Amino acid sequence: MPSADPKAPRRLELLAPARDAATARVAILHGADAVYMGGPAFGARAAAGNSLDDIRSVVEMAHRFGVKVYITLNTIIYDDELADVRALVHDLYHLGVDALIVQDMALLTMDIPPIDLHASTQCDSRSPGKIAWLSRAGFSQIVLPREFTLGQIQEAASAAAPARLEAFVHGALCVSYSGDCHAGALTMGRSANRGECPQICRLKFTLTDAAGKPVTPPDGRSASRHWLSLADMCRLADLQQMADAGVSSFKIEGRLKSPEYVKEVVSAYSRALDRIVSDSDGKYIRASYGLAVHSFMPDVNAVFNRGFTKYFLTPDSFTGISSTRSPKWTGRPVATLLKSTPKGLSVKSSAEIHAGDGLGWFDADDNFHGFRVNRLDERGMIVPAPKSDLPSCPGTKLFRNSDYVHERLLARDDTARRKISVSMTLRTDASGRLVIDIVDERGVAVSVASDDIFDEIAKTSQKDARHATLSRLGDTIYELTALDDRLGDIFVPAKALTGLRRAAIDALDRAWRIMYRPAQRATASLSPDVLAGLSLDYHANVANKMAAAFYKSHGAEVLERAVEVQSSPAAEKRVMTTRYCIRRELGQCLRKNCSEKALPAGDLYLTAPVGRFRVHFDCPNCQMQIYLI
Repeated sequence: MPSADPKAPRRLELLAPARDAATARVAILHGADAVYMGGPAFGARAAAGNSLDDIRSVVEMAHRFGVKVYITLNTIIYDDELADVRALVHDLYHLGVDALIVQDMALLTMDIPPIDLHASTQCDSRSPGKIAWLSRAGFSQIVLPREFTLGQIQEAASAAAPARLEAFVHGALCVSYSGDCHAGALTMGRSANRGECPQICRLKFTLTDAAGKPVTPPDGRSASRHWLSLADMCRLADLQQMADAGVSSFKIEGRLKSPEYVKEVVSAYSRALDRIVSDSDGKYIRASYGLAVHSFMPDVNAVFNRGFTKYFLTPDSFTGISSTRSPKWTGRPVATLLKSTPKGLSVKSSAEIHAGDGLGWFDADDNFHGFRVNRLDERGMIVPAPKSDLPSCPGTKLFRNSDYVHERLLARDDTARRKISVSMTLRTDASGRLVIDIVDERGVAVSVASDDIFDEIAKTSQKDARHATLSRLGDTIYELTALDDRLGDIFVPAKALTGLRRAAIDALDRAWRIMYRPAQRATASLSPDVLAGLSLDYHANVANKMAAAFYKSHGAEVLERAVEVQSSPAAEKRVMTTRYCIRRELGQCLRKNCSEKALPAGDLYLTAPVGRFRVHFDCPNCQMQIYLI
């Protein structure tokens, strides 16, 4: 189990998403140190709930590798749900769940078991002060905003102790600071803070001035595009810097993603963390046990993404972070159209195209279209599936967003194996009984002795045969990596040795189950006046009486409850605050004294069928604020 010794190596945790039990098992086998998944209710992905029986099965498998299981209980809670939440927490605690990821402060005052609590990204930990009081409130792990730079992560690490830092490294990005987005709730009645985000940010908006006239951007393209749609995060090359800055848990987004997606991304990040640990000279170790060995070379570009960004992590990552052409996965360019005929497409390709691939292209209005490849004829011409919508303009770029061959590879059951290494000593005791001593990489040690005495001398060496018998661990999670055979020329029947090996492995399993204990919740040490002078409005997401009582007991004044429990919210409300800026993305950052001629000065407006939004550029704070009007 993790050591409290400050001089001990720091454990690096790869935290993987799981929409269900099957995906959780995939993540574990491919190298995750922890998985997070939804419970039966109250998770911020309503479509990714799991039964208690499914969670129990994941816990049983995960804990054998020392992999932790975190359950997302990160919606805001209504007053009439408090009793149900309390009952669910008791159930999850008794299942052996390692921690709950939460945002509602009601959990800090509720009568629940001492289960470990993690502060969700919805807790909006934008400042060192907020991070510090969350740590003192009893959270053992704090999820940082995706918007943090390396410097801000370092500041957070100093403020967070003794809590650990968790940071996103891969997957979809929320354009607003997480938890502080009210666009879905106020336009469609679907709240992100209730697990029902309608992804307003992925819609196509028209950029206009105050009079409603479309604005022509400096790049000359249409004023109608997916202005708030961001590229996906990929920090695969930045894990070392993040670890050195203080991150201990590296989180992959995607609780609605397929098992194949999880295989690809977890494998890539697990291999990267293994290299960091190997090169760290003992500074870092992995947070779980058992080396994952993959049968394929992972490539994060081969699965769903909207293009990649480091998203503010380093000074070179403040632009090029949007995906305004399309919120879909357009894929990688693989060909250029030479000629389109009724029979198919003649192309110049830069990669091998296969029957079954999905290809797509952008039309003149930047709309993305796609089709499936039926076959390639003898001349290499692409024959599409019947009734396909095809490009006709020579020079059109074709993108592949479905690679049939690679997808078949990922769909196999043998894409990874994960084993706990064990060392065995084979000897006899003082009475002549056969003994197997086992020590595994988790630190578990057991000894099992036979009832029989073996003293017959073999005519030939038995070491190779004994090694082969003891190595037959294929139906277990163990792998023999070292054997100290001290029997010399004593003959032991293979059947007896096999029985003793099985007994030793059973004893090893039982010993680990006894040793493994989920962490208990950290002791709270908040002073009564820690929040004195703080006034909270709807951005604090206070939705129930227990959360309100928590804040008031520490000196804060709750002026306004969450919008989800307001009967008639005000006509104009700030629904998003973003570090992403449309002006900066278009090369029109006002802080850099760029010309304002390309874009009108002052506020701009975004219009879509769901509503009209005023975009205010808060340049002193390098933020963009979006108001529903």
